[in-house]
Amino acid sequence: MSEYHVSVLLDESIDNLKINSSGTYVDVTYGAGGHSKSILNKLNAEGHLFAFDQDQDALANVVQDDRFTLIEANFRYLRRFLRLEGVREVDGILADLGVSSHQLDMPERGFSYRFDAPLDMRMNAEAELTAAILLQTYSEDALVGILSSYGEVRNSKTLAKALVHARKLTEIRTTFDLNRILDQHLMGPRMKYLSQVYQALRMEVNDEIGALEEMLAEGFELLKPGGRFVVITFHSIEDRVVKNFFKTGNFEGEMEKDDFGNIYRPFILVNKKVIMADDKEQKANVRSRSAKLRVAEKN
Repeated sequence: MSEYHVSVLLDESIDNLKINSSGTYVDVTYGAGGHSKSILNKLNAEGHLFAFDQDQDALANVVQDDRFTLIEANFRYLRRFLRLEGVREVDGILADLGVSSHQLDMPERGFSYRFDAPLDMRMNAEAELTAAILLQTYSEDALVGILSSYGEVRNSKTLAKALVHARKLTEIRTTFDLNRILDQHLMGPRMKYLSQVYQALRMEVNDEIGALEEMLAEGFELLKPGGRFVVITFHSIEDRVVKNFFKTGNFEGEMEKDDFGNIYRPFILVNKKVIMADDKEQKANVRSRSAKLRVAEKN
């Protein structure tokens, strides 16, 4: 197995799954298999781990183990595919969100502003929408919404207008084509600004928030009472979605009450404060510096 991606908060996430050695678990973001291997190490012959990944590169790192099943699909279809496997409830679910270091380091994938490459950004290479198509076809208003909502880009209106103007002159096909436009509209440090824009485009191309919300809702239905949901987030937008769902059972974060005034609590929050990587891990792995671990147990 090639080690193309270092799992963040590995020990903390596995410990918080509170693994039952004969239980059934799901790693919805298989990647290089770091978290999956650690889960398998804690399972006995009766336990089983299912994993999801839609990236063809991840499929090259499949664990050869009778207790393991890799499902080649977006994790938003979690319950549907597990039903096909005869599974209707699980003991725990783990999600390590965001783009992997491997994806960022492959120029041809178009995830990074560091390399001159086609503007792709698809996590599933068979999907139709690429970042280049998005930039060429989305309306100015739609671009404003994406940049502000998914990238928290402060000058989203100005940038969206500039992108629409630029594409009338020539197609924005590559990362460096895009960078040349962004460099004319920087607000704050260049790396941070470009990262925000690229994040916004990537999240739209892959419908990351829509997929996350569906996965969380399906995961809740799958979990047994007392089952653990462990999620690692990397930016405030996805973290807010997870936080709200764990706290209230909805994505708006609004407390719901029954006719007697009792608050609906779908989960017990295992860690009231998010778990962050320690100094040692942050020094060894830059990606871990923005990682937040949230843990909830189904009521």
